[in-house]
Amino acid sequence: MMANIVGVAMGSISDWPTMKLACQQLDNLEISYEKHVISAHRMPDELQAFGKSARKNAIKVIIAGAGGAAHLPGMIAANTTLPVIGVPIKTRTLNGVDSLLSIVQMPFGAPVATVSIGESGAKNAALLAAQILGVEDQSIQQKLLDLKHEQRVEAKNSEQQFD
Repeated sequence: MMANIVGVAMGSISDWPTMKLACQQLDNLEISYEKHVISAHRMPDELQAFGKSARKNAIKVIIAGAGGAAHLPGMIAANTTLPVIGVPIKTRTLNGVDSLLSIVQMPFGAPVATVSIGESGAKNAALLAAQILGVEDQSIQQKLLDLKHEQRVEAKNSEQQFD
């Protein structure tokens, strides 16, 4: 397992309950990661340094969770050429729709892949990161194939409950 393959960033520690699910999924796939709290608004210098140094720090994909104005994924994307996956965090005000719209509307030149709001989005962000890494890593690709097989078996087994 290589060090720091995925960078997991969140705008504040309050995003951790959601982003923890992405990390758990990465753990399940045995993909290493590092995690950071980097506020786009309160830590702009640190955010810029993270984006600019991610590649030399062995990061290949970044998962960035953010709520509300959700500037973190786009601002990281503006500072790197690595793939960035944005996870909209569910908010109290608009249930994460504000976060989703902020992330999905990145201007040309700062692309961010965007997943669904909240918990399933965090899990899917980890799977998307694994798919990106699996393009060149057969062991990750095999783990994803195994996961899909497990999901298929589970779905078929649940079908037997109708008997």
